[in-house]
Amino acid sequence: MKNNLSSIKKPIATDIKAYQKVFKETVRSKITLLDLIMRYILKTKGKEIRPIIVLYSAKLLGEINPSTYNAATLIELLHTATLVHDDVVDESNRRRGMFSINALWRNKIAVLSGDFLLAKGLLLAVENKQYHLLEYVSKATRDMSEGELLQAEKARKTDISEDLYFEVIRKKTASLLASCFATGAYSVNQDKELIEKLWKIGENTGIAFQIMDDLLDFDTKGTTGKPAGTDLKEKKITLPLIYLLNHSDKKEKKHLLKLIKKKNKDKETLKILTQSVHNSGGFAYAEEMMNKYKQKAIDLLREFPENDARNALEEIIHYIVKREK
Repeated sequence: MKNNLSSIKKPIATDIKAYQKVFKETVRSKITLLDLIMRYILKTKGKEIRPIIVLYSAKLLGEINPSTYNAATLIELLHTATLVHDDVVDESNRRRGMFSINALWRNKIAVLSGDFLLAKGLLLAVENKQYHLLEYVSKATRDMSEGELLQAEKARKTDISEDLYFEVIRKKTASLLASCFATGAYSVNQDKELIEKLWKIGENTGIAFQIMDDLLDFDTKGTTGKPAGTDLKEKKITLPLIYLLNHSDKKEKKHLLKLIKKKNKDKETLKILTQSVHNSGGFAYAEEMMNKYKQKAIDLLREFPENDARNALEEIIHYIVKREK
């Protein structure tokens, strides 16, 4: 199996360039400052895995067309706006090794830039009369907001249930990947049953992706560049921790919750919690659940006839869940 993103992108290289052209034209502005920020965003864009999913999801059911490029652009506009806003909320000064928008131009301008990206996405769909694209992207935007707010609401209650955890990540993380699969499919085929199946593939992939992210929070080796203990510092209760708390006696649970609630999570605290999660079987359980959701996505995908697009989407699922640098 190819795990190299460049080999996944190669068969649709022409389509990626066509989508990038639409994206670049869409974010152009006559306002000098805004245009400067948009050009900076174009320079600092990531792997563009979400637009690639949109393109291959379209190819799975038909032929990639201009509507597909608009869908890919709309998804990437939403994703980019979310990242810009997240950096403001998290007071983060770096994004992909570069300065964040808020670090360079301050919070107010960063928030307005994110709003501009969202507005351009909505206008792109409306101006091209592709109202169906808005349904899935609006649903994802709503779910992402609800997921973040639900997590914030429960942050003080450190002892959360596994059911609540899955509700949060389904909304906060999985909904955007679900919309990638759904909008790509809808750009070539309006069969609601097929679209719903693609949505489920993306949702299951997104849940698996988030569980892997949970595991990486305990990775002190810096395998992917994510700093260890980030979730702990923000008091985010992840699946390995939920398993540990559920399998601890009353006294041990009280001690662990005290460690989790500590304002400053030093290396020693992280080490103690990591060892406790390992001893309880929390890592093994989280990996098992991650693989379960990844397999659910693959099994649903394999219900479609085999073709190059299906194979590529399967490779993408493995790639994004594996979370390579």
